[in-house]
Amino acid sequence: MKAEELRGKTKDQLGDQLIDLRKEQFNLRFQRSSGQLENTARVRQVRRDIARIKTVLNRMQAETQVSA
Repeated sequence: MKAEELRGKTKDQLGDQLIDLRKEQFNLRFQRSSGQLENTARVRQVRRDIARIKTVLNRMQAETQVSA
């Protein structure tokens, strides 16, 4: 997922996507601890996607505060 794709979404869509990624991250942690995780790179990818979404949300919030 790229930051450009995220900037085109609304805050609600980003929030929903953030919740889904956090659930996935939770499940990946359980799989890793039980030895069932097959795609170990997915943990890193999900963590970075969460960070991207949070960054875009923070920038949106900062822009609304500046213009208000």
